[in-house]
Amino acid sequence: MATSIQASSMLSSTTSHFSERYQRRAIKATLHAPKLSMTNLSFPKLNFDMGTQYPDGNFTISEKIERKASDFEAKTKLYAILEAVADRVEMHKNIGEQRSNWNSLLLTSINAITLSAATISAIASTCNFGAAIGALKASSTLLYLAATGMLIIMNKIQPSQLAEEQRNASRLFKQLQFQIETKIALSSPTIKDVNEAMKKVLALDKAYPLPLLGVMLEKFPQKVEPAVWWPRKTQNQEERAKRSFQNNGWSANLEEGMREIVEVLRRKDIAEYLRLGSKALKLNKFLAMAGPTLTCLAMVGSVFIGSPVHGPWAVGVGVVAGALASVVNTFEHGWQVGMVFEMDRSNAGFFTSMEETITTNLEEEDPERRENGEMFEMKVALQLGRSLSDLRNLASSSRSSGEKVEEEFASKLF
Repeated sequence: MATSIQASSMLSSTTSHFSERYQRRAIKATLHAPKLSMTNLSFPKLNFDMGTQYPDGNFTISEKIERKASDFEAKTKLYAILEAVADRVEMHKNIGEQRSNWNSLLLTSINAITLSAATISAIASTCNFGAAIGALKASSTLLYLAATGMLIIMNKIQPSQLAEEQRNASRLFKQLQFQIETKIALSSPTIKDVNEAMKKVLALDKAYPLPLLGVMLEKFPQKVEPAVWWPRKTQNQEERAKRSFQNNGWSANLEEGMREIVEVLRRKDIAEYLRLGSKALKLNKFLAMAGPTLTCLAMVGSVFIGSPVHGPWAVGVGVVAGALASVVNTFEHGWQVGMVFEMDRSNAGFFTSMEETITTNLEEEDPERRENGEMFEMKVALQLGRSLSDLRNLASSSRSSGEKVEEEFASKLF
C-alpha cells in the first residue's frame, strides 16, 4: 500500500514538472502584436470621374485614351507606308537591272546590224552580177534603216541613264525605309510623322518615275539643274521635339561653321557637278545626233552603190559612215554618257539637299526646335566623308582665307 502511494506521488510530481516546463515554453513562444484601432485608419477616396486629372502629363483619362488610340493609328499607317516603301525598293532595283540589260542588248544589236550593213556594202561594190548587186544593196539599205530607227529610240530613252535613275531611287527608298523603321523603334510616331513620310514617298515617285511614256524625265533638258527628290520645307513646317540639352547642342561657333559649310557647298561642290553635268549633256546631245546621221548617210551611200556616176563615193560613204556610226554608238552607250550625266545631276541634288537641310535648321531661331546640334554636326561630317575636326577645319579655313577656299571641295566622298 505504501509502495502504491509512493508511486502515485512520484507520477504526480513528474506530471506537474512537465506541465510547468510546457507552460514556460508556451509563454515564451507567444507573439504579442500591437493592437490596431480601426477608428484611426483613413483611406483615400477614389473618384472614377473621367474628367479627373493626374500629375503624370496633366492629361485626363479620356485624353490619354484618345492619345493612345491616335498613336496606334499613326503607327499602323506608318507600317503601311513602310510596306509600300519596301515594295518600291524591289521594284526600282528590278527595273534598274532590266534597263541596264536594255542598254547592253541594244548596243550589241545595233552595232552588229550596222557593221553587217557596212560589210554587205563593201561586198556589193566588188560584185559584177547585176542581180546580186541589187540584192546586196537592198539588204544593206534595210539594215541601215533598221539600225537608224533603233538608234533613234535608244538615244531618246537613254537606257544607261534610266538604269542610273532606278539605282538612285532604290538607294533613296531604302534610306527612307531605314528612317521609318528607326522612327517606329525609337519613338512614338504621330500623324505628323505619317504625313511627312507620305510626302517623301510622293516626292521620290515624282523625281524617279517608273513608266517611260508620258512621265519619263527629260533626257536632254535645256538647263542642267540638281535632282530634287525631297519635299520642299519652309522654316516652321517641321516641328522637332524639345530636348533637355542646353541650347540643344548648338553654339555660335557651330552656327557660323555650318554657314561656312553651306557657302563651300554652293561655290564648289554644287557648281562643279552642274558644270560637269552640262559638259556630259552637251556631249550626249552631239553623239545622239551624230549616230543616226551617220547611219542615214551610210544608207544613202548603199543605195547608189554600183551607179556609174555616184558609184565611187557611194561605196566610201556606205562603208565608212557605217563604221563611224558603230564607233559613235559604242562611245555614247558603251561608255554610258547618259549615266554620267545622271550621276552628276544626282550628286548636285545630294549637296543641294544638304544645303537646304542646314539652312532650314539655321533659320529656326529657337535652338530647342532644331535638330540636336552635336548629332547634326556628326551627320554632316559623315555625309561629306570627313571627321568632326576636319569639318571644323574646313569651316575655319573658309572664314579665314575667303576665296582661297576655292581650291578645296567640301566633300571627300565624290
